Amino acid sequence: MVRVWWVLVCLLGSQSTLLLAADCGGLKDLKLEDTTITLAQSVTSGVLEIEGAGAPMRDLPAFCRVAGVLRPTSDSQIRFEVWMPVQGWNSRLLGSGNGGFAGEIWYDQFAGYLKRGFAVAGTDAGHQAEGTDASWAYGHPEKVKDFGWRAIHLTAERAKQILVAFYGKSEEKAYFDACSDGGREALMEAQRFPEDYDGILAGAPANAWSTMLAAGAGALQSLIADPKAYISDKKLPAIQKATLAACDSLDGVSDGIIGDPAQCRFDPQVLLCKNGNALDCLTQPQVDALKTLYGGEKDVRNKIVFPGFTMGDETSWKEWIVGEDPGSSLSSQFVQNYFRYMVVGDPKWNVLTADFGALLRESNEKRSADLDATNPDLSKFAAHGGKLILYHGWNDPAISPWNTIAYYKSVEQQMGDEKVSTFARLYMVPGMEHCSGGPGASALGQFGMETAKGPKHGLFDSLQDWVEKGSPDEGVIATKYAAGKDGVRKATMTRPLCAYPKVAHYKGTGSTEDAKNFTCATP
Repeated sequence: MVRVWWVLVCLLGSQSTLLLAADCGGLKDLKLEDTTITLAQSVTSGVLEIEGAGAPMRDLPAFCRVAGVLRPTSDSQIRFEVWMPVQGWNSRLLGSGNGGFAGEIWYDQFAGYLKRGFAVAGTDAGHQAEGTDASWAYGHPEKVKDFGWRAIHLTAERAKQILVAFYGKSEEKAYFDACSDGGREALMEAQRFPEDYDGILAGAPANAWSTMLAAGAGALQSLIADPKAYISDKKLPAIQKATLAACDSLDGVSDGIIGDPAQCRFDPQVLLCKNGNALDCLTQPQVDALKTLYGGEKDVRNKIVFPGFTMGDETSWKEWIVGEDPGSSLSSQFVQNYFRYMVVGDPKWNVLTADFGALLRESNEKRSADLDATNPDLSKFAAHGGKLILYHGWNDPAISPWNTIAYYKSVEQQMGDEKVSTFARLYMVPGMEHCSGGPGASALGQFGMETAKGPKHGLFDSLQDWVEKGSPDEGVIATKYAAGKDGVRKATMTRPLCAYPKVAHYKGTGSTEDAKNFTCATP
């Protein structure tokens, strides 16, 4: 049993006092359903180094670190952690998500939110592996369920129970902040477990998982099945130059960023080589492959199965889409590992010899129930008082930004525009790649990151205002940073973030690097 007593802790400044119901070490004996607490440790040095988690985390406030394992089935082994500040707890819980096929806890996000006074919780989603590795799923259907939805939900439940055991009271509000697979997890929570969180920040969600990876298989076939169609990364700069020339200035300023790709009309056919083959042009098979990458994958009825990618930042395609050579891209790794270990059950399966239509059907039939978070009915989440902010980088080379727009529109169609406006918003971020980075301003408050004007101007703080004060911040900005000569990170650009469908448009005067010289307008 946990040793229980009341200990008065004096907080700094004008904050109210906090009562701890238990000492940290005593939580090792906490009894929770299907749960084993493996670590209950007070961290007071300000520094924590975790094996395999990168550089030591520094300047941490004193906190109680609790780690455990969840075993909801005989084949489950879900590792999770909860970090709780000893002083200055803001009475809020922050749930952290995963990326790729998960396999680890994102401690850097833990540290960032801990410093802001949050108790933080996260999980490895039921296995330990690199983010592109899905071999753990081979022959383990329960582990797929853990990855798909169970681990995130149970971690939220256990974290709340541990908070009560440590602080003697429940959290006042709970939030979730994640991107990519974490964005899928975020929507899974809103759809299936609407009372887990009060506010959810979901970035670039891979929510149509089964369809997205099936479409990825089709795209790979278009790109690498025929060596003549493969687009070398050496040709990406020429493609990007052409798309920017066609569409960069549509938002009122030429800055290397297409502000609203929906307005871009670029025909890849203009890149056709006149004679032979060169780095500044494309052969006809390459033009056709590029059209597929932009247009998305279609079924036998010529209907879009999953949308394609946008124009203006094609050089970012090297890692995710084309690779250094055919078959070496991250997309290829995700597609091959997904089908080999989660769908087909054959480690020797080859994407180039598969039938796309059959892949799509098998993927949907076998994995959509556990992995997809595409339900547009968020009525229970809204009734709980939940608020959802979606965001996606317009130049994401990993997950099509059109997919997030399509999901948001499906929610509006299901629930009505007026109702959706009371609890959900979407922000499309010009020049941002996958979750962060890119030529645009991409520090926007996700993962606890600050913007140039502080966290109060980021999406997470806007979400918190919406949950707790009744309205979101209308003045959210995004920041682009660069290292200065002294090595200190400095802001080089700010831009307003506009709630979809509005876009940022230059007013015509003043620096184009300053958000104040742009306005959000309907295109």
